[in-house]
Amino acid sequence: MSPSDKFLEVVKGRRSIYTLSKETTIPDSKIEEIVKFAVTWAPSTYNVQSARAVVLFGAEHDKLWATVKKHMDQVPMDEGIKGYLAGRINGFSASYGTVMWFEDQAALDALGEKNAMVVPLLTEFSDHSSGMHQFIVWAALEAEGLAANLQHFNFHPGIVADVKSTWDLPATWKLKSQLVFGKPTDQPQDKTFEPIEKRVFVKA
Repeated sequence: MSPSDKFLEVVKGRRSIYTLSKETTIPDSKIEEIVKFAVTWAPSTYNVQSARAVVLFGAEHDKLWATVKKHMDQVPMDEGIKGYLAGRINGFSASYGTVMWFEDQAALDALGEKNAMVVPLLTEFSDHSSGMHQFIVWAALEAEGLAANLQHFNFHPGIVADVKSTWDLPATWKLKSQLVFGKPTDQPQDKTFEPIEKRVFVKA
């Protein structure tokens, strides 16, 4: 197996798994090391280094999902959807930990002031970089026997406000996603694929 094949096997194994336990296969220090590696080495436009991460374990992880539940319980929605969402949130809370991902708007604005050319695409570049940070950590956790799923409760302003207040985070940090992780208690669902010929074209 070539070096790239080993890497691609890890990529292939990375899946969204929602049945996670409050157990881990590696020490918390290793999880912290993985997140710090991603924040150090993942690319960012003009090396702006705008990615920010907050890793939550134990009671701090539980606090996040209690906050999400509090706000989502107040959102008017169909009872069936509300029940489904409540089950999902309970599953996130029952997992081992969460990495909250942010982008620092202050760093991005400073880059825009230095280089006006990037301003029209700055948000897009930021999203690309954030996704790469998240993917590196997700794949690395998979390689260590953990599993994860990626959530986006940053759409709710009340949740965002409570997150920043609870963990005393700068106002310029923009919440992007929540990577929930833990020891998997079930296998991922089967994955289906559209024909690759419809999605990749090679010209020579």
